[in-house]
Amino acid sequence: MCLAPRGDALSHLLRIDPEVDETLRAGGGVVALETTLVSHGFPRGEGADVALECERRVRAAGAVPATIGVADGAVHVGMDEALLIRFAETGSKARKVGPRDLAACAVQAALGATTVGGTLAVCRLARVRFMGTGGLGGVHRGWTETLDVSADLAQLARTDALVVASGVKSLLDVSATAEALEALGVPVLGWRTDELPLFYTAQGGPPVSARVESVEEAANVARMHWALGRDSGVLVGRPPDESLDVEPLVEEALARASRQGITGQAVTPFVLAYLHEASDGRTRVLNAELVAANAELAAKVAVAYSHAEVEQ
Repeated sequence: MCLAPRGDALSHLLRIDPEVDETLRAGGGVVALETTLVSHGFPRGEGADVALECERRVRAAGAVPATIGVADGAVHVGMDEALLIRFAETGSKARKVGPRDLAACAVQAALGATTVGGTLAVCRLARVRFMGTGGLGGVHRGWTETLDVSADLAQLARTDALVVASGVKSLLDVSATAEALEALGVPVLGWRTDELPLFYTAQGGPPVSARVESVEEAANVARMHWALGRDSGVLVGRPPDESLDVEPLVEEALARASRQGITGQAVTPFVLAYLHEASDGRTRVLNAELVAANAELAAKVAVAYSHAEVEQ
């Protein structure tokens, strides 16, 4: 596994935490975590607690967390608690950074919270092969008119990383997103389920391409996928332990966003904020638990993958 080059123009731009770097070089489990959830996914300030809980669960599972974001002119792969808190307290004022935005954000020394796609772009560079997140971005409702498709999909298709998520974001056209993932050659594995989770809801989604029952099985599928020359990512959909039907609230939130002219990257945080308020905080609590549980599962798969590599 080739790590990001050192001693060249990239060395000052990509700052890999020493513990993360050492673990990668030793072939251990490292799990990437995004920062958009920290700054945009929860009320201002609360994201730090969620991020720290994710990191705690990753460590408890035997892996090393690598929270990714842009700060002070550099792309950070792993960060300390002070920087995490900075992202949380900056909130929605932090720049939302997808794959296309990394260079500009770093050059302009802005605080940039990476999306799933932005985080995966950094994973590809730093050779981090596992990630835990909330929901994957995808094809938005009304895409035939707006062509609104998240950059998460294209980046997942070109990054050999396994991502554990609660399916795709609840505001999306899930069926169209599943079709796009198939067209892009991305395996969609159901964690002990035959259906792609609908984020807050366990059932009712499109069928997955394969079901996996253990972390070893998920790790082996990913290994074989990459060994066969497939350079795309692998999506593992983990259903929630407790389902919550929010579809009526999602439709209301999207209608309000449309009336207010909210489009593009601003839609997701708007819908999340509406859901949190309209559900009396139930979606916020469930969202935090989903994110942490997904990070934990990603860590367990990463550890299983690293152990199998050692045995070979």
